[in-house]
Amino acid sequence: MSKNIILRPVVSEKTEKMSESENRYVFFVHNKATKPEIKEAVEEMFEVSVLKVNTCILPRKSKTRYTKTGFLNGKTALRKKAIVTLSENDELDFYGDIDLDLDADNEEEDLD
Repeated sequence: MSKNIILRPVVSEKTEKMSESENRYVFFVHNKATKPEIKEAVEEMFEVSVLKVNTCILPRKSKTRYTKTGFLNGKTALRKKAIVTLSENDELDFYGDIDLDLDADNEEEDLD
């Protein structure tokens, strides 16, 4: 159930600063998800304790593109963002499973 609520984390410079200084993490969530559902989903997925959840619905933006047949007008999808505040002793590591073995690549290049 929690995988249906939390769509993906938002990774940007601003959210990285928030996570380092304020222990707040940002996720795109399902449009109809409520704050208690988001809190339960984050606690279940990452095994942390959530203090507070703030949400905001991002407005749609109009987009126009030119094609052979003329201009096409449309809008971006409606998205909901959740800002989750964790307790002081908890943190999330989105890059924990990535194993970058850069030294092995350099050794192979040296052998050639």
